[in-house]
Amino acid sequence: MPHPAVTSGTIQIHGHNGDQIEAYMAKPPGDGPFPGVVLIHHMPGWDEWCCEATRKLAHHGYAAIAPHLFSRFGPGQPDDIAAKARAAGGVGDEQVMGDVKGAADFLRTQSFSTGKMGVIGFCSGGRQTYLAACLLDFDAAVDCWGGGVIPDPNAATPAPGALVRMSPIEQTDKMQAPLLGIFGNDDRNPDPEQVNNTEAELKRLGKTYEFHRYDGAGHGFFAVDRPGYRSEQATDAWTKVFAWYEKHLGAPSPVLEPAAAR
Repeated sequence: MPHPAVTSGTIQIHGHNGDQIEAYMAKPPGDGPFPGVVLIHHMPGWDEWCCEATRKLAHHGYAAIAPHLFSRFGPGQPDDIAAKARAAGGVGDEQVMGDVKGAADFLRTQSFSTGKMGVIGFCSGGRQTYLAACLLDFDAAVDCWGGGVIPDPNAATPAPGALVRMSPIEQTDKMQAPLLGIFGNDDRNPDPEQVNNTEAELKRLGKTYEFHRYDGAGHGFFAVDRPGYRSEQATDAWTKVFAWYEKHLGAPSPVLEPAAAR
């Protein structure tokens, strides 16, 4: 069945401290109302694949927005901006949470919004999604292979002036959003033991969660532009993502076929 065109493009929103930042938004056709999803990009940045994933969410009936967490390092091409951000050690958790909240608030104020809001993140964005599920107002969260949820106890002490980052696992008692976790068993960050330990803490605290682990898949196995892409595992995992959102955000509005295809 052909997919209808979605409305998508780059917009400006207000993020942490009211800063104006870029965001990529995609909306299903029609007036809705639609549940919303905030997509938190991975450490490689606000790249083509993350924009494609934002459109994928819209194709499935969700108004989706991906804030550009590295906006303050621009202007420039996304790859160049991401390189500047990595050289600076990335961005602090407080700023990321402010930007993610700004994106969610923007969607909630739109006439096409149901008010229900999910969040999804990949790699570093998965870690940040775990934090958002604990610290922000979301109805459902999806952590895709978020490394660093349990900080490395052997990591060097941050130098004076370095970015302060939270320990997500220590925020678990505050978690309100139901959490879906997607992991590859060949990943090394998080590795299977780290995933086990995270699950044990969620279980101990009685949180609503569901973890899916895939053999033959490593880090970033959704990304079609990378050697680690695994089509079978990614296809199955996306069905889990959409089932989770339908369960906790409500069924999205039907995605209509183009008139010529009916």
